[in-house]
Amino acid sequence: SAPRCHVNKQLLDVRVLKGEPAELSCTVSKDDVTGTWFKDGLKLTNMDGVFLEKEGLVHKLIINKVEDIHAGKYRFEGGDIKTEASIFVEDPPQVDKVLFKNLTSVPTVAKAGQKVQIKIPFEGRLPVRAMWLKDRMELADDTRIRVDKTDTFTMLSISSSERKDCGDYKVRLKNDSGVLEMNLKLVVIDKPQPPVGPIEIVESSANDVTIQWKPPKDDGGKPLQSYIVERQQVGKNDWVTLGETPRSCTTFTTNKVEQDMSYYFRVRAVNAEGTSDALESDEVKAVSKASPGAPDPPEIVSASRDTITISWKAPRKTGSSQIVGYIIQKRKKGATTWLPVNNVPVADKKLKMTNLKKGLQYEFRVAAVNAAGIGDASEPSQPVFARDSTKSPGQVQDLKVSSSDSTSVTLTWKRPEEKDGSDVKGYEVEMRSSNNLNWTKCNTLPIEKTTYTVKGLQAKEIYFLRVRALNDSGPGEAAELEACIEAAPPVVSPRLLVNDTVKNFLVIKAGNTIRLNIPFEASPDPVVTWLKDGLPLPNRATIKTEDGTTQLLIGAAEFTDSGIYTIELQNGLGKKETFSFQVQVTDIPQPPGPIKLEKNVPNTVTVTWEPSISEKWESNLYYTVLKRESQKGLWHVVGDLIYTNKFTFTRLIPGRDYYFRVVAKNNLGASGPSETVQPWRIQKPKAEFQVKPQKYRGVNQTQPPRFLVPLKPHVVTTGSECRMTCAIGGHPPPKITWYKDGSNISNDPTYFCTNDFGVCSLVVLGVTKHDEGEYMIEATNELGRASSKAFLAIKGNN
Repeated sequence: SAPRCHVNKQLLDVRVLKGEPAELSCTVSKDDVTGTWFKDGLKLTNMDGVFLEKEGLVHKLIINKVEDIHAGKYRFEGGDIKTEASIFVEDPPQVDKVLFKNLTSVPTVAKAGQKVQIKIPFEGRLPVRAMWLKDRMELADDTRIRVDKTDTFTMLSISSSERKDCGDYKVRLKNDSGVLEMNLKLVVIDKPQPPVGPIEIVESSANDVTIQWKPPKDDGGKPLQSYIVERQQVGKNDWVTLGETPRSCTTFTTNKVEQDMSYYFRVRAVNAEGTSDALESDEVKAVSKASPGAPDPPEIVSASRDTITISWKAPRKTGSSQIVGYIIQKRKKGATTWLPVNNVPVADKKLKMTNLKKGLQYEFRVAAVNAAGIGDASEPSQPVFARDSTKSPGQVQDLKVSSSDSTSVTLTWKRPEEKDGSDVKGYEVEMRSSNNLNWTKCNTLPIEKTTYTVKGLQAKEIYFLRVRALNDSGPGEAAELEACIEAAPPVVSPRLLVNDTVKNFLVIKAGNTIRLNIPFEASPDPVVTWLKDGLPLPNRATIKTEDGTTQLLIGAAEFTDSGIYTIELQNGLGKKETFSFQVQVTDIPQPPGPIKLEKNVPNTVTVTWEPSISEKWESNLYYTVLKRESQKGLWHVVGDLIYTNKFTFTRLIPGRDYYFRVVAKNNLGASGPSETVQPWRIQKPKAEFQVKPQKYRGVNQTQPPRFLVPLKPHVVTTGSECRMTCAIGGHPPPKITWYKDGSNISNDPTYFCTNDFGVCSLVVLGVTKHDEGEYMIEATNELGRASSKAFLAIKGNN
């Protein structure tokens, strides 16, 4: 007899977006088969938008534009063959493209107190779940804020907006077919907060008062314009406006005061939205000015038989007005009477005194003078003799150049020998160029340390340098050396040496270290600045820049460390270079909630579960559903890449027990499972006849690796995510190894490799041109080896 016809290629389930075309096809072994198509048990014919075609051994059902009515189970029958599959119509949430662009690219601006309403109409299969989040937390209704949701729109309403409502909002629309997220920004502008206090009294006298304050912490979202200063006399009710200051000035002086009267002062900040509440001072009394406090004891600079030079510092308490000079007094050591050295205050804080008796020992003290008069006198200086120093200091030891560049030389030396340098008071450094015989002094005051940097030198020039020790007798013998200045390095504009190995999108697991090294070149050394979302880095971040590399280090990453990081290089010539990259801090998701099983359609089961708590902050989270048919059987994946909280399993066999498990996944891995406790069973109908079972012979489960679904080539744009997936069978479970252009990448942290019960995925985040190439997955076990290859092509954003 003639061989029976059979199906070479079965019908396969199809998932298609609403409005897109769909096709079911099967291949039979004989050309003369004329088949019949059925939908949900009803015979189909050519109709509007649905076409039945036969091309040789291939039979096709084609739908030009899929609608909800086209969803269902389709069957092809021809002769003694039968094959069936389902069409699932996906209708994810959608928002008008123009509205989406306007809301996500332009901030919504409102004035404080105004009502804010952000309405987002949407389309998609019902039910659509709408969620509004701010700072990763779901918004809840309160006395001011309400979230409305209907079948056609969702709306955020704020009855009276406040500054604290400013920030980034996320709208998440979700149904059985997918998820749509929108990122919005709300800006609420208001009058400023009051200036920061307390109001400080900088100066107070009988005729005028000077006050000072700090800018407000919040300018209301608009630049400050000015400050208004007012005054109220104690005991009266009226406030008098004294004047305004520009926003850059936080001090104010008024002469509208009377001696011995007390006043209050207050300051308001002003922006385009209005005037802030007032910052008010404590009671201020306009009294006579206070005299200065006592300076520290003066120091002896030098002494000889004819002169003694002393110096001093200004007192810590200057009184209620500026210091105009100083009065100096002297006395012989042991005497009680102080004699004036000067009658007119000296403005300098150094004085050379004559009119001294040779051989006598003197003490000196200083008093400051301001508008209120002479202040308290200092404690006496150390006693000093009016006599010549016995000997000039000796020569400094071991003079040498410790470092130099194209414009400077740093010298170091040691004190003169002990017998020659016990009374050294400092050092002086002099220099001359090779074509000049005159020496130029480099320092005006004696150098206290034994090192000094001479700056302002010319490149490629030879200089002579000398150092001399100083004491009361003057300079000692000079130590001299010759120095040749280096050529100036060429000017190199700042340039960040960023190549394809530096990713512009980093995914970091929470708790791990964020460490990024950015090499650069520039001459002279540039100023390196790091920013996060346009603002200075938080205190937790550490920046280290040396030897042409700058490093960002954050010890234990937190979710708040996610954002756009920018590095800026700038040199003294105004040249500027920047590089930005995104950091996403994430973690392995939390498990889904409890699972429920429902029967909505005969011979199917609908699996629903409570969402993982990680959905609130993880936008790339999805779910995988697995099933097994006994308490100790193997788990098999029946649904993957599910972005909703529901899955319908259709291939139930009556009489068997089914257990289901759901795991949440993201780019870092899978959560723990949520599992059903009780099995799901469809009762098997009673058989009308008996079949004598054959003796069970056992099944040899060992199989070499084989690809159930091979890798497919991908074409993606720069900066996007690429996920390569395939399905592998075999027992024992094969070992999986990934390759790129022949190199093993399984342990490369740049890639995320997963293997969930034979469904193997390779994820490349933020792809660059560097990621283009041939990728291969190899599966091996003790029975054999199998491999599959695919090419990843990268195209630019434009």
